[in-house]
Amino acid sequence: MLVAVTDHAVERFRQRVAGSLDPRAEIVSRVARAVEAGRVEERERGTVDVRDLVDRSLIFVCRRDGAELVVVTLWEKEGGVAPPRVPRRFTDALERRPRR
Repeated sequence: MLVAVTDHAVERFRQRVAGSLDPRAEIVSRVARAVEAGRVEERERGTVDVRDLVDRSLIFVCRRDGAELVVVTLWEKEGGVAPPRVPRRFTDALERRPRR
């Protein structure tokens, strides 16, 4: 399966997971391995959640585009093995901003 990654997903990965020289390649690798392992959950409106094999609280949110899986963003599951690196109050504050 082909995996593509948006710039937004790369930025979110940089914010949450440190130590990667090429975050886009790291995301592609992690998503491909997780898909092979069957860690995929089909969601509403064509969204696909892929749970990371290395960091179990990390979830890649994807969309299908033909034979390609496009990683749109990622987030961390609360109540997982470790607490989220970015607390929910920060991501919730982004949702409350008025649209222009």
